Amino acid sequence: MQLFTREWGEGDRVAVLIHGIFSSSGNWQSLGPVLADRGYRAIAVDLPGHGRSPRAPHYSIDLYADSVLESVPGHPDLAIGHSLGGLTLAAAVDRLRPARAVYVDPAFTAPALPWWQRMLAAPFARRLLSSDAAAIAKSNPRWSQADVDAEAEDFTRFDRKALSFLRGDEMTAPTAMVVPSLLVLADGSRLVGTELADRLRTLGFEVRVVPGAGHTVNRDDFDGFLKALDGWI
Repeated sequence: MQLFTREWGEGDRVAVLIHGIFSSSGNWQSLGPVLADRGYRAIAVDLPGHGRSPRAPHYSIDLYADSVLESVPGHPDLAIGHSLGGLTLAAAVDRLRPARAVYVDPAFTAPALPWWQRMLAAPFARRLLSSDAAAIAKSNPRWSQADVDAEAEDFTRFDRKALSFLRGDEMTAPTAMVVPSLLVLADGSRLVGTELADRLRTLGFEVRVVPGAGHTVNRDDFDGFLKALDGWI
């Protein structure tokens, strides 16, 4: 699937940016200009069923990964994926072959929840997607108004068929480090726990935590996020 993309900059180096579930390329509206200022041509995709990209009859990690590969240049200098975007990057990295990969609180495992919370995950997500800008701002007091507005628009565009990913069936952590890789984690990440983070370190991943940041690290604390990227962008 050919995806909608948003670009910043005209530099010689290419950076590929992949957002998480419910979101879109607008997730990177603060990072894109920073990368452009540093000499990158930053290309952010809207995954299938998200933002302005086409919808699909069904969704899988293979669809996400293959669609990204079809829509961005190969061998970029940098690739960054958040949450579902991190899982997508991990599935595509051996073919995309970026010089460096950054996984931002990636969806490598489903949160360890009681069975009744797992059963309620999809209904909760549907209620979440009905949130307006005021409700999003209340739930995310550290976000900028631009991020709140972008998220509200993304909720209206999201294809609810893609909620199937909340079951966690396709969430798997890498078993090898294909290219130099950095993990930037939320404080107390529920998707990459201490044991998994330690295992990824043994594979060669560098792991950094942004203190006080929630799952959407770059929106909760953008300055802290940039600090965590020091030496990688």
